[in-house]
Amino acid sequence: MAKIPKRLVWIFSILIFILLLVSLYRVYFFYHYRPGLQALSGKTLWLGLRYDARMLSILGMVMLALSFIPGLNIQKRDTPGFFWQIFLVAIALVLVIFYISDFFHYDYLQQRLNASVSNYLQDAAISMKMVWQTYPIIWISLGIIFSAWLAWKMHRAFFISLSKNNFNVSKRMARLLNISAFLFFAFFIFGRAGQYPLRWSDAFSLGNDFKANAALNPFQSFFSTLKFKNKSYDLQFVKDNYGLMAHYLGVENPDITTLNFTRQAAGDSLPSTRPNIIIVICESFSAAKSSMFGNPLDPTPYFAGLCRGGVFYERCFVPAFGTARGVWAVITGIPDVEEQRTASRNPLAVDQFSIMNEFAGYDKSYFLGGSTSWANLRGLLQNNIEDLHIYEEGSFDARTVDVWGISDKNLFLEANKILAKKTAPFISIIQTADNHRPYTIPEEDRTAFQVKDFPADTLKKYGFENNAQFNAFRYTDYCYQVFMQAAARERYFANTIFVFVGDHGIRGEAGPGFPGSFTKQGIMAQHVPLLFYSPARLAAERIAAPVSQMDILPSVAGLAGIGFRNTTMGINLFDSSQVRGHYAFIADPELATAGLVTDSFFFAHNRRTGKDEFVSVINDNPVPADNYHHEKEAELKKLSLALFATAQYMLLHNKKGK
Repeated sequence: MAKIPKRLVWIFSILIFILLLVSLYRVYFFYHYRPGLQALSGKTLWLGLRYDARMLSILGMVMLALSFIPGLNIQKRDTPGFFWQIFLVAIALVLVIFYISDFFHYDYLQQRLNASVSNYLQDAAISMKMVWQTYPIIWISLGIIFSAWLAWKMHRAFFISLSKNNFNVSKRMARLLNISAFLFFAFFIFGRAGQYPLRWSDAFSLGNDFKANAALNPFQSFFSTLKFKNKSYDLQFVKDNYGLMAHYLGVENPDITTLNFTRQAAGDSLPSTRPNIIIVICESFSAAKSSMFGNPLDPTPYFAGLCRGGVFYERCFVPAFGTARGVWAVITGIPDVEEQRTASRNPLAVDQFSIMNEFAGYDKSYFLGGSTSWANLRGLLQNNIEDLHIYEEGSFDARTVDVWGISDKNLFLEANKILAKKTAPFISIIQTADNHRPYTIPEEDRTAFQVKDFPADTLKKYGFENNAQFNAFRYTDYCYQVFMQAAARERYFANTIFVFVGDHGIRGEAGPGFPGSFTKQGIMAQHVPLLFYSPARLAAERIAAPVSQMDILPSVAGLAGIGFRNTTMGINLFDSSQVRGHYAFIADPELATAGLVTDSFFFAHNRRTGKDEFVSVINDNPVPADNYHHEKEAELKKLSLALFATAQYMLLHNKKGK
């Protein structure tokens, strides 16, 4: 030790200690969140070690540079000094806060901490309330404070112990070792011996999304996503692909100079015969977890019965994951492909045309148990839908049960009470929230709704984290039953088309009833049930064709027989001429992917890594490597990228006044 400068012993000792802690965290993270019985591979640990070495090399280089500043030189000091004590306590706090945030961010979204977390700061009050009701914030805060105190005490004791040793070394040797340390840090910041540096996307070379996430650390994933935060559309690319998009969408009068996407549907019914419309946007309604797809725990038996009596689309996909993105797609017909934030939070995208405005003579309403301030939904709704009545917290007699407002059961009953008094035809959207952390089951319902418990391994096998999540999912089914039974007693029921659709699915294992692509390619997160229910108007049918949330408003407008203008991407699912050749578009702004689900395949292109995926959605067999399938893959790639770029353009050019 006497042959090494004191500053280097001090710096490397601190870095090695931190490296040990974050490596232990990675092991714990892996075994805590691993799907199934996956084993922690050496490749995952090695790649994770390289990401951690990059993070710590940046810190080491900063410490090395600062240690040469007069007054901060610790070479001959016997105590660390106030600056270094505060500096290292601050580093400890940053590390602890980042890793705690990362742990619970993954717990919430199954994604490592990334720049999209800034979305929650824009709704800080609601976000913090949900966090407070879900996680042990007091204990976490005490843990952070204790970590800062412990860092202070440990560093001071370590430095004093270090000062008892003799670190005499020649100036020439000290200079050589300091330069070597600098080069050492520079090498690990670059990350590899080669032309290109270690990148965020290298984690996904492991061939397993969970192992890739386990290899990353929160600093790498957070700062790697920051640079994609403010991407916009490529106008030239949109124009180059306008002909393809105009043909795909069925634009009657294509015009590349104005980038016209408008289609006009003729009405075919009298106002007196037009039905009411109720659209229920169902929180976290994952198809794989539901009874309609054979889940042995049978969590949604009532809704499965409804599906047998209506037009049920078994392959509906949300274009982008997340509640705000799902609501946006339903109302506007545009995939929310904003990166790191949602379109509803973008002031430049708040002006949007919606087919809801084409329901002339209809009473329009929106019901939410909590506040439409969340994700600026109020701006999307009030700014764009004429004469819309919003019913939210403060509008109801029922009491609030948690951060998300009143219970879904009471939301349905309050909505039913209001809708039963309508004299004009109405179109109404009801947005649920209870199938969401903190998974509240109201005390008033615990007699009528019986909570069930299953062993942890059984729950995990069939797609549920714990009994709280399982019972919250079951509670949604109970709420649908209460609503439909109450509605059936009202006059409006017989002349109403009910639509139920998930706002998004849930990430994780799809289970044995689905092809592996639903899990490995992550499309389970965007796979939701879609049901059109109106026994007097619609014959029961189960349809396997791929469809989208974006198709809902064009479809109900078509069913209502009203003439309407369509300026975005949805189609009328009950018009056979539009359904032919129609695919479900899927984008993941967090992972920078864009793709399509067809009857047989899923294609996705990653815009960061350039990687393409082309897999079956009907079995686990590899796609044949013949000319037909190569051409099909090329066709889907071209259309995927065109849809993505056009969606970026539409977000800013779908104005109400057009």
